[in-house]
Amino acid sequence: MTKSKYYFNPKSLSFDKIQISLKNRILKFSVYFSTILLVGIILNVVFSSFFDTPEEKSLKRENNQFELQYEILNKKLADLTKVIRDIEKRDDNIYRVIFNTEPIPSSIRSAGFGGVNRYAELEGFLNSEIIKQTTQKLDKITKRVYVQSKSYDEVIKLALNKEEMLACRPAIQPVSNKDLTRMASGFGFRLDPFYKIRKMHWGMDFTAHTGTEIYATAKGKVIKANWSRGGYGNNIVIDHGYGYKTLYAHLSSENVKVGQKVRRGDVIGYVGNTGKSTAPHLHYEVILNNKRIDPVNFFFNDLTPAEYEKMIEIAANSGQSFD
Repeated sequence: MTKSKYYFNPKSLSFDKIQISLKNRILKFSVYFSTILLVGIILNVVFSSFFDTPEEKSLKRENNQFELQYEILNKKLADLTKVIRDIEKRDDNIYRVIFNTEPIPSSIRSAGFGGVNRYAELEGFLNSEIIKQTTQKLDKITKRVYVQSKSYDEVIKLALNKEEMLACRPAIQPVSNKDLTRMASGFGFRLDPFYKIRKMHWGMDFTAHTGTEIYATAKGKVIKANWSRGGYGNNIVIDHGYGYKTLYAHLSSENVKVGQKVRRGDVIGYVGNTGKSTAPHLHYEVILNNKRIDPVNFFFNDLTPAEYEKMIEIAANSGQSFD
């Protein structure tokens, strides 16, 4: 019960009860209420600044759990990327080397995703950047796995055709040369017999008498058998497939026609001295993917390891070519 207040009235020499008007009552209540409200707001701001509500604590725990899960996921993605990179290296440096195919360019394996913003729907959230980075990593891994899968499909086809591929790979010497005495000049820079300057010799020269038989060094199809103005004289080119071609130059005559299919060991022509040549011999070239390479690496069906070493020595020591 509210205590009554009194004041001393000097006129009546008595204590009279103080009467508070309704307006003053309302004003007093408003002041009290405003003060309490202001204090409450201040306390709430201070409390919320230093202390979390149960809901905020729960959300923070969830966010911490999500960040931890993303860290674990990103670590697993990094480990998976290492595994994929190792598989790609094996594919390029082992499997494709075995089948003599070009490795897949890194620009294709690691290609990104262009065009419109693929991750627009992931923006606007509290952890949007983390989610976008993780999604981008997943997309890149998915692309690399897809490319690798296609690569293995190709390698499987090559493996199934390995017998055919080996039959189409140059593997013997183009002339009978068991004692290796017919080896005259090898692949590399040699002294040109006409101009007496060092020039690149793109094949191997085998000396032999005019009319000596020349053999196809692998299975294939004759794509050229005529006279060349470039110095090769009568020459034959065989396309063996799988990127391989062989050229036989300075022939006295051909024994095949364009379009004819040949097998390894078939007689395709005869040694001569036509074109830019200083003596009867066969100039022999091996071409892989339109690039001329050293033929000395393609006599494994004819030579023992000791004979192979001897041939390399002879080819390296010859100072002048025959064409």
